[in-house]
Amino acid sequence: MTSTEPAGAIIPARSRRQAMDWSLVLLSQGFECMIEHLEEGWVLFVAPQDLAPAKEALRQYEIENPRWQWRQELHWPPVVFHWGALIWCFALATMYWFSTVGGENFKNAGMMQGDAVLKGAWWRLFTAIMLHADFAHLMANITFGLLVLGLSMARYGAGCALLAAYLAGAGGNLAGALLHFEIPSLGASGMVMGGLGLLAIQSLWLRHANPKAGKHAAGGMLGGIMLFVLVGLDPHSDVIAHLGGFVCGLIQGGLLALVSQKNLMRPTLNVLAGTILIALVVVSWALAGQGLSPLP
Repeated sequence: MTSTEPAGAIIPARSRRQAMDWSLVLLSQGFECMIEHLEEGWVLFVAPQDLAPAKEALRQYEIENPRWQWRQELHWPPVVFHWGALIWCFALATMYWFSTVGGENFKNAGMMQGDAVLKGAWWRLFTAIMLHADFAHLMANITFGLLVLGLSMARYGAGCALLAAYLAGAGGNLAGALLHFEIPSLGASGMVMGGLGLLAIQSLWLRHANPKAGKHAAGGMLGGIMLFVLVGLDPHSDVIAHLGGFVCGLIQGGLLALVSQKNLMRPTLNVLAGTILIALVVVSWALAGQGLSPLP
């Protein structure tokens, strides 16, 4: 700041950015001005005879550009990863080991059979998620699933995310049972696609926090949908189960987005969700264990 102030009339500005914008407006209207930073803040100096018309030009500019914001800060938490997803990977690997020991008898007791589900064997919707055809099938789901579920668990809470993804996987299996009930299936890919759906819809939180962030929320959803198209619509895979799991993940994620992230992260809520998840796994496999014999 200089000790002598330039001669002229003063137009105060709220910030340096506004002073720069206003100077461009005045120059475009033929008014000479100079920007200075005084003790009271940023100001523009104009000739005394130009003060009234300059203020009128700036007033008109503000009317024609209401709340025009070139940039706005979006409050969004950093990307974090929940390593508890490794427990899920270990559970899948353990069940795969059991299936290799138990052979086809074990797989037949838990795999998806649409006609059996429609006759009342609802537990197959859940048990089939834990089974895999071979080691390559297992590793494909574990590698992509570790990333997707780890990110989902960090965003929604470990218990809430795993339960939501597990239910989404069961929803995908139900879609398969209704649309091609005669074809048996197994694998955790529907659950993984459910986790991807949770991630795709998470940007709704951004929309709730800032109503002007609609395009950013839509961009996040579109990115998730495009990723699903790339990895979930392989014609050699169970596309119906993948699509059903993804849609179920979107629906559940949309409902969870109505709850603040702070509440979703509450330990009591996640312990409850984790308990429900474990209960579903145990009960479904207990029912499946009653029929450890090849299906007719």
